[in-house]
Amino acid sequence: MYEIKEISPEEIQQKLEKGEKLELIDVREDEEVEAGMIPQARHIRMNDIPDQIDAIDKEKETIFICRSGARSGNVCAYLQDKGYNVVNMAGGMLDYNGETKPKSQIV
Repeated sequence: MYEIKEISPEEIQQKLEKGEKLELIDVREDEEVEAGMIPQARHIRMNDIPDQIDAIDKEKETIFICRSGARSGNVCAYLQDKGYNVVNMAGGMLDYNGETKPKSQIV
């Protein structure tokens, strides 16, 4: 198995503040994203990833996010084995200091 690429929450925040388009997927549970998620992220629960794998672009670099970086790391390992271009947000939302919104407020 190959090493999984990682990005820091600070790097993501800086890229978003510069207006960069990032492919972000938050894999936390519903109640967790309702407490606050990165507005530019899509929400696909970790357990739903196998059923929604077609919604993820295999060629695009996709950054996965969870609370601490463990679940998103597992998702990255699963998808990397299937040939996806994945990056894990190290430290997860616990280390993210940028803008967040409850999922219900994201259009």
